[in-house]
Amino acid sequence: MTRYLVGSISELTPGSKKIIQAGGRSVGVYNLGGELYAIRNLCPHQSAGLCEGITSSFVTSTGPGEFCFEHEGEIARCPWHFWEFNIKTGQMMVDPKVRTKTYDVEVERFDVSVDEQQVFVHM
Repeated sequence: MTRYLVGSISELTPGSKKIIQAGGRSVGVYNLGGELYAIRNLCPHQSAGLCEGITSSFVTSTGPGEFCFEHEGEIARCPWHFWEFNIKTGQMMVDPKVRTKTYDVEVERFDVSVDEQQVFVHM
């Protein structure tokens, strides 16, 4: 299992993200409320850098002028065409059959590293 250095855990404060190269793949590592998640930095629509877009909420509505913000800070929005993906699951918000690859995250000692199968965080 090959690991790729991401950096120190102190670089991934809650609400932050870091994009790294791991085995020829671009991966976005996110800290969502103290939990670490990683997704492929590739939008399945037209191959844009998915993690280069904003991180936002999913907005729903029950009627005109009413807005609900769900999954606050957990949605990666593609910068090209605004397709939205849940960072925790990799699923597209409006069509869960469409997804981007997710990676497992494991906490270890002080550094953060990624392998092609999992993301490892050293504490």
